[in-house]
Amino acid sequence: MNPFAVAAGAALALAAAPAALTAVGFTSGGIAAGSYAAGMMSSAAVANGGGVAAGSLVAVLQSAGAAGLSGATSVAVAGAGAAVGWVAGFFR
Repeated sequence: MNPFAVAAGAALALAAAPAALTAVGFTSGGIAAGSYAAGMMSSAAVANGGGVAAGSLVAVLQSAGAAGLSGATSVAVAGAGAAVGWVAGFFR
């Protein structure tokens, strides 16, 4: 195991998450018109009879895009990045 790869994966995932959310349309000002996020929101609303359900993936991602990652979400993102780093450490 390469501990540097694990740490780098966690740090990179935490740093990239806000930019990735913004890139797909989950912004601090709401969902960007014409974006991938807007398509997700439209699909979720159609599937839910006209509204986006609280706690749904779209709602959670928009919350993170608007307010940033919560502590629990940061831990999950860092954990996923660490796992990717751990696997990548075997391919050096």
